[in-house]
Amino acid sequence: MSKDKQKPVHEVRLGAIKAAVWKNDTENGVRYNTTFSRLYRNGEEWNNTDSFGRDDLLVVAKVADQAHSWIHAQSQEEQQEKGAQSNSK
Repeated sequence: MSKDKQKPVHEVRLGAIKAAVWKNDTENGVRYNTTFSRLYRNGEEWNNTDSFGRDDLLVVAKVADQAHSWIHAQSQEEQQEKGAQSNSK
């Protein structure tokens, strides 16, 4: 029996640098985690690594900033939904 592989709820990509945002439902509510990777080509095959060179670091920072902004927006939406639900009771 094969399990469906969990997919990120959001991805940010600038060039070869990618952030994947993962949603985790916990007892204390939703928490988001982010993983970063760099895509590279080895011959005809595409691979990814979590190792970054000097010239990648500013792009990693920009991707991290965009991922942070997306997560923050999600958190605000969830708070608004909770407020709307509690007001309708």
